[in-house]
Amino acid sequence: MIYDFHTHTFLSDGGSSPIGLIRFAVAAGYRCIAITDHASYSNLDYLIEGIKKDCHLAEKYWDIVAIPGVELTNIPAKSINDMAKDAKELGAKIVVVHGESIVEKVEAGTNLEAVSSKYVDLLAHPGIFTPDEANTAVKNDVYIEITSRKGHGLTNGIVAKVGREAGVRFLINSDAHNHSDLFQSDFQSKVGIGSGLESDEVENILSRNSKDFLSKIRY
Repeated sequence: MIYDFHTHTFLSDGGSSPIGLIRFAVAAGYRCIAITDHASYSNLDYLIEGIKKDCHLAEKYWDIVAIPGVELTNIPAKSINDMAKDAKELGAKIVVVHGESIVEKVEAGTNLEAVSSKYVDLLAHPGIFTPDEANTAVKNDVYIEITSRKGHGLTNGIVAKVGREAGVRFLINSDAHNHSDLFQSDFQSKVGIGSGLESDEVENILSRNSKDFLSKIRY
């Protein structure tokens, strides 16, 4: 069963409604999906409110865990902790931070601020991940993403190498912006293997880490 903690809908730059994307996930065999649209103070309140409603609707009628969340994206690095706190208070069950991907001009220092925050759950596609960032993530129990997203995934190798050495907890996510980006069959495992992880490490991520992450966010 598939657990995917990073996806987008037309509430930001995706192609489906939240309930539409969740329906495609159910059809693809997902056990759990988080809706984490791009957010800042301009849309934080209504975004979370809308996503919460569709996640509740999905869980009422379908056999899937649907988690309302946000991805704080391209915000000032020093604002991350306060904004993540506000997102949680508004009802986001998962706060993702858009990391320093090499294909976008994310502010330097974003990764470190994200893994230093007690309100951040997941650092997405961190780019050239450093040992300091990895060690801080371990200390604060912030999970690190291995991604199947085109462009962002170019640095999966260094993320896996540096993260493994520090002992970080990984998740393998789609960062889906359309239903066609959702994981199918064993593609999620292939993304992990392609990043340089061993098959037993990937199995541990897809089973134990995913379930532990759900416990971490108290879902």
